[in-house]
Amino acid sequence: MSYNKLPADPSAMTLGVIGLVIAFAGCCCGIFAVVSIVLGAIGLVMANKSLQEYAEHPDAFSRSSFSNVQTSKIINIVSIAVGSVITIAYILYFVFYGVLISQAFKQAYDNNHYDDYYEWENDSIYDDDDFNEVVEDTLNVETVEIDEFGNIEIKTDSINK
Repeated sequence: MSYNKLPADPSAMTLGVIGLVIAFAGCCCGIFAVVSIVLGAIGLVMANKSLQEYAEHPDAFSRSSFSNVQTSKIINIVSIAVGSVITIAYILYFVFYGVLISQAFKQAYDNNHYDDYYEWENDSIYDDDDFNEVVEDTLNVETVEIDEFGNIEIKTDSINK
């Protein structure tokens, strides 16, 4: 009777512990919480394979190795859960503040470009009934004369009707 270790005995526990440390470090650095989910998933798959192997041949492996793999399975599940909660919290945080920031930018853009949109219908010039009335019929004609020495003379003639 040989008491061997299960294949995932040290590695699944290591992945679970590293995943938990990264998940708690992810609280302040949010993006790294995804790494804890990946490490926890890998450790969980390894632990489940080792537990299936123990179920097929319980006499070939030691009881302490089985206990270690069960513990590592629980640690990996906790690592996945904590990493998922932190990741979802950061996604909600960025969605909420992203909407607020984008609306602030839109409002600032609208305030700066308000002068570009002039409402011609509400202009006071269209409210007058005598819009097409001409007050005075005057024609101004300007002529420019240049003599042979290069002197310039401007003449304005007004014609009233």
